[in-house]
Order: sequence, then C-alpha cells, then structure tokens
Amino acid sequence: MRLRLDKRGGFTLIEMLLVIVIIGMLVTLVGVNVVKRSGEAKGTAARAQIVLYKTALSTYNLDAGVYPTSDQGLQALIAVPNPPPAKWTGPYLDPAIIKPDPWNRPFIYQCPPQQNPDPDGFDLYSVGPDGQPGTEDDVVSWK
Repeated sequence: MRLRLDKRGGFTLIEMLLVIVIIGMLVTLVGVNVVKRSGEAKGTAARAQIVLYKTALSTYNLDAGVYPTSDQGLQALIAVPNPPPAKWTGPYLDPAIIKPDPWNRPFIYQCPPQQNPDPDGFDLYSVGPDGQPGTEDDVVSWK
C-alpha cells in the first residue's frame, strides 16, 4: 500500500498571515499585562519605602521628642540636623541613604502636616507616576 503525498510543499500566504496575526495578538496581551503589573509594583515599592521612613521618623521622635521640621526634612534621619535635637542617636536608616521614590522623584515631607488629619504627625508622600501633587495616584503616609 502506497501513501499519496500532496505535491504542495509549503504554507500558503493566508496561513502565514494568520499565524502572524495570532502571534501579534499574543504579544499585545502579554505586553499590556506586563506594563500594568510594572505600575502596580512601583506603587507597592513606594508604599514600602514610606513605611520604612515612617518607622525611622517614629524612632527619631522617640529620641528627640519631636519630628524633624520641614526644613530639616528626611535628611535628619541620616545626619544630625541643624539645630540639633536634645538627643539624636541616628542614623535611623541602614544604609544611611534617603532614596527617591520608584519614579525617581524625592519623597515630600512636611512637618507640621498640611494634609494629614493628625496635627501631631507629618505629611510624607510620593506624587506618583504623574508627578503632580494632590492627584489620586499619590502614595501617602496618612491613609
């Protein structure tokens, strides 16, 4: 018994176009999901940095009795501020570095607070991916 082989040896243009369209759709779906997850990851990283800075600021407050002023800023966590508090046992961060937010912008620190409902606290936030303060993508310490 002999098998008959089709004389046609390749793919038609329509078959190749169909495969290219399917691959393009898959790449688009994967690309959109990766970009979405990247944004979520940066928000999570910003929240984690704020928690770290809040912890350091609380330790500073326990030692000095007050939070650093807006003028002293987060730098007071890694170097003795001017004027120095009565007791400073820092640096309060290890390593002693104030890192920018995941969008490579500095965190905004204000004491006394302007947004935080706790008048004895502070404002610490990132302006988020849009770079504009007061928008819904801001990552804040008081919520």
